Amino acid sequence: MSVVSLYTDGACSGNPGPGGWAAILVYGEYEKALSGGEKDTTNQRMEIAAVVEGLKALTRPCQVKVYSDSAYVVNAFHQQWYVAWKRNGWRNSKNEPVKNRELWEALLTEVAKHKVEFCKVKGHSGHQYNERCDALAREAVSRLR
Repeated sequence: MSVVSLYTDGACSGNPGPGGWAAILVYGEYEKALSGGEKDTTNQRMEIAAVVEGLKALTRPCQVKVYSDSAYVVNAFHQQWYVAWKRNGWRNSKNEPVKNRELWEALLTEVAKHKVEFCKVKGHSGHQYNERCDALAREAVSRLR
């Protein structure tokens, strides 16, 4: 299996408001940057979308390290929140519908195609790829205005 690093970030101007996501795939010396956005969304949706779109860009099963500054995304996998969500009919611990269900389901579909490890990075701490993703996500927001 190819080993790929996937760096992701989401941004939103207002919450909800126009939002952007970005993903950078790194495989050896090769890099591929992706970005996009939605006119009316939330930061959490953009954080999830960044990972979904990054994984969707892979053309074959890979060993992927996902680097995200989103505790929401990383903890959902480290603490396996999605297991309880699915078992409880996509309801959270407060018995409320899980927000962003369709994105979580899309992410779980993509994760199942690969061997994925989620890694938390501190946002805005000078990490090269995190800073680039942040800039790309903010650019995506500005294109929507």
